Amino acid sequence: QLQLVESGGGLVQPGGSLRLSCAASGFTLNYYTIGWFRQAPGKEREGVSCISSSGGRTNYLDSVKGRFTISRDSAKNTVYLQMNSLKPEDTAVYYCATDPVCPHFGAVVAGTMTSWGQGTQVTVSS
Repeated sequence: QLQLVESGGGLVQPGGSLRLSCAASGFTLNYYTIGWFRQAPGKEREGVSCISSSGGRTNYLDSVKGRFTISRDSAKNTVYLQMNSLKPEDTAVYYCATDPVCPHFGAVVAGTMTSWGQGTQVTVSS
């Protein structure tokens, strides 16, 4: 079982920024495509973004394009999600995951071998 640990969530005002981190415990993230997903109360989980193992391919949910940026730091074995211009509708628990389906176009979805972190709460409110 791959263990992922998310951090960086919190309470922020609309228009603010947060940076989420996804770190691995006991294995190297560098070999994996990594995705960020979120789930708001009463809603289905949705794929927010993903990045290939090389970092050469990224994908974003339409509603976050231009506001969120996914990146990875191989030396730190960490994947980040920089979230700017946050909106109340971004409020959710955010999860990182290994091996999502990360297409060039279309939705980011969970794969058959996806492992999940425990999640970090992001609340955007004034």
